[in-house]
Amino acid sequence: MCTARRDSARRVRGGARSRGRSVGARSSSQCSRCAPPRRPGVPWQQFTEREDRIVATRTAPETTVDEVLAELGALEDPKIRAVNERHGDDHGVNLTQLRAVAKRVGMQPDLARELWATGDSAARLVAILTSRPRSYSAPELDEMLREARVPKVHDWLLNYLVQKGPHADELRAAWFADPDPIVASAGWSLTAKHVAAAPDDIDADGLLDIIEREMKDAPARLQWSMNEVLAAVGIHRSDLRARAIAIGERLEVLKDYPTAPNCTSPYAPLWIAEIVRRREGSS
Repeated sequence: MCTARRDSARRVRGGARSRGRSVGARSSSQCSRCAPPRRPGVPWQQFTEREDRIVATRTAPETTVDEVLAELGALEDPKIRAVNERHGDDHGVNLTQLRAVAKRVGMQPDLARELWATGDSAARLVAILTSRPRSYSAPELDEMLREARVPKVHDWLLNYLVQKGPHADELRAAWFADPDPIVASAGWSLTAKHVAAAPDDIDADGLLDIIEREMKDAPARLQWSMNEVLAAVGIHRSDLRARAIAIGERLEVLKDYPTAPNCTSPYAPLWIAEIVRRREGSS
């Protein structure tokens, strides 16, 4: 890592450690009418708490790993698998049906750990949905995230367990400058949520310095998360909005990204302008 990035990363991590602020709040930089366009390798409709939140709040009669795997196997659909594989995911279970399995299983932390240990992506998604965030230590979550190479598993783990648990800020700081770009993308994604929740509680100038130097050539998933931070700074820090927009215009990251009608473009200058317009229009 270059000296400039290491110093900037230390300032960013230091702000979180010195204040102990949580990053648990959902980023309000997301489109209020629709989920933002997907990350590279992630199905179109990105995770949102409202869409994917499971109702598995009661402990159901004890279920075995083999029973869950058999149920998921019976739900396997080759057409769904083919679509998912185009986005980097390796399961063929409809997510509505998968959530129904998790609801039936209920909150069973021990079973969830056993399901995770199978390495099967569909089983890991059920494990995430049937876990309590506070059941995991920071080292456990770190190990799980490093194992979670499949985009959907990575996103659900980050959003359902890490972000909602007590170790979010600790892990955000630990992952932010990790040499593994997929792990680092998790740190940047949590940083975007931190900026949205507490925009004055972080070195936003330092973040923009790193983005300006490194986002253009970053690997796709890390680039996406860095772009989320760029947009979050532009939306939530009016004093840095002009700089964030200028960086986005100069780098042109995701400028030509295909965007569905009525959805917000992930191109930072357009994303910032649209969300600011909505916020100001509703005030």
